[in-house]
Amino acid sequence: MTKISLSHGQIIKSCFRAPAWARNRHIQTIWPRFIQKRMPLKYTMERLELPDSDFIDIAWGPQPEKPTGIVAMFHGLEGSIRSHYANDMMASLSRHGWQVVMMHFRGCSGEPNRLPRAYHSGETEDPSFFLEWLSTRFPALPKVGIGFSLGGNMLLKLLGENPAQKWLNAAVSVSAPLKLAECAQSINQGFSRVYQKYLLASMKATLKRKMETIDYRSLIQLKREDVDAIQDFRQFDEQVTAPLHGFRDSADYYEKCSAFHYLSAIHCPTLVLHSIDDPFMNHLIVPEEQDLARPVTVELSEQGGHVGFMQGNVLKPTVWLHDRVTKFVKAHLPVLDDAKYQEAK
Repeated sequence: MTKISLSHGQIIKSCFRAPAWARNRHIQTIWPRFIQKRMPLKYTMERLELPDSDFIDIAWGPQPEKPTGIVAMFHGLEGSIRSHYANDMMASLSRHGWQVVMMHFRGCSGEPNRLPRAYHSGETEDPSFFLEWLSTRFPALPKVGIGFSLGGNMLLKLLGENPAQKWLNAAVSVSAPLKLAECAQSINQGFSRVYQKYLLASMKATLKRKMETIDYRSLIQLKREDVDAIQDFRQFDEQVTAPLHGFRDSADYYEKCSAFHYLSAIHCPTLVLHSIDDPFMNHLIVPEEQDLARPVTVELSEQGGHVGFMQGNVLKPTVWLHDRVTKFVKAHLPVLDDAKYQEAK
């Protein structure tokens, strides 16, 4: 049942229903990553030089004969175009005549970035530069943004910071950690610590690799063995993320970069997809209607895990997320006619 407010955004109940074999939130989260077969995708990479002498790498999806619009994607923590959700969403959306492109955050494309700074949940400077560059390069094409997890939080914050922006016609945020402090606590409990350990190992390895060529001593007071000793996200953010990026401490970082505080300032049509059983989060991150600007819709499902949303039978599962995002994007970008779409399939 849909709740509608005239002065605020809306919270609606999702039509997603998990099949019996995938009602567990960890199955929903793990299956797409490790078991689901990847969709075939051919992409090309382009390097974008940044004003501070660093760089980000851009992944371009298949080039349509005549693109009708652009979908700009932003991955999650330690993600890349090789991430299951990025690969498959790009492959799925590319069939409709849209040019899909994904920005890698600094250091996430497989090559360490040049400067000590990296990226974080609220770092909107690079994405703003990327979107401005994209708008200059394709001024006539309408654009929709999609952010996954950390990228979803970042995208919502960016839109709230820039309510008059002209970069995007609409946006989708998937499984975003809207309250970072709550999420740091939730992922440090029970089985969710497995996800934290997996992601933290990648973050620490990247930092140690950069410490071999960059002098961090004036920025963070850590030796390699100190990095190894970090046990959870809060410790990493306290000792690394905050001092590297100008925050007083982890609490300051979490407060200033949580997208929850920006939801009331967004001016473009925005869909926030969230599963209440997301193992990275808890129920406290779910906003109320009065927290939302009028163009923002939060679509909640009881199940779905973190960037999961698996449907179908166990022998031939499908990802509901692809169809839901496609439906939203179609409302804001022109699409191929039916004959050309069948050819693309």
